Amino acid sequence: MINRIKALFAGTGASDEPAIGQHTHDELQLAAAALLIEAATQDGHYGEAEQGAIDALLQRRFGLTAEEAQTLHDLAVAEQTEANQLLGFTRVIKDRYSPEERLELIEMAWEVAYADGELHDHEANLLRRLGGLLYVSDRERGDARKRVLARLQATGP
Repeated sequence: MINRIKALFAGTGASDEPAIGQHTHDELQLAAAALLIEAATQDGHYGEAEQGAIDALLQRRFGLTAEEAQTLHDLAVAEQTEANQLLGFTRVIKDRYSPEERLELIEMAWEVAYADGELHDHEANLLRRLGGLLYVSDRERGDARKRVLARLQATGP
């Protein structure tokens, strides 16, 4: 799995590029986890609320066990820290994922941004940039935010 993850961000030749929507499940999981961690760290605090939200999202979205989600989380933290470049992650996602998958990642990022109960300016800025970099319209991004807020209000504090 680690070699597949490294290959994802190392890039491959144009003839090896999969078509949009054609990617391995591992690639989708790692890219999603890395972007969620990026969203969680934007306010300068990466606490238990954000970590728990990411692990829960990974478990729910990808059907992972708690241990698998934690392993993916740890790998994504290492990759995100090492890469430290938003464009690398978003380029892979934009090139390989369907519009529906990109919108789902935006929605997951909103969940992480609200995990600590507040939306910080840096988090909101990141979500705006992600929307543009992933070709998710402002309207779709706003609708995703509203869905997340409605879910959070329904589940209560």
